[in-house]
Amino acid sequence: MATQQQVHPSLEKAIEESRVDPADEPSVGWGWHGQATKTFRIAGWFFALFLLLMIFNNIETATAIIYLCVSAAVVVGFLLIDIYTRHNRWNR
Repeated sequence: MATQQQVHPSLEKAIEESRVDPADEPSVGWGWHGQATKTFRIAGWFFALFLLLMIFNNIETATAIIYLCVSAAVVVGFLLIDIYTRHNRWNR
């Protein structure tokens, strides 16, 4: 019998694609190593829209409207930066 442990081909592929040493981060072998970026992007757009829709609530001061708009602009800014960097990733 072989004394070396056999590694599953899909596990080798996952380790190779992630470029992470399994000794440092064992989760790479489980196939869950990374972030759910598509889910985060959808949630970000939803959150920005939700903040802008809150403007039509029963707000008595303009300060609340300013905070809602600035918060939505920050979220949209991060999403646009993500789109820009994702688009230009191939140019590097």
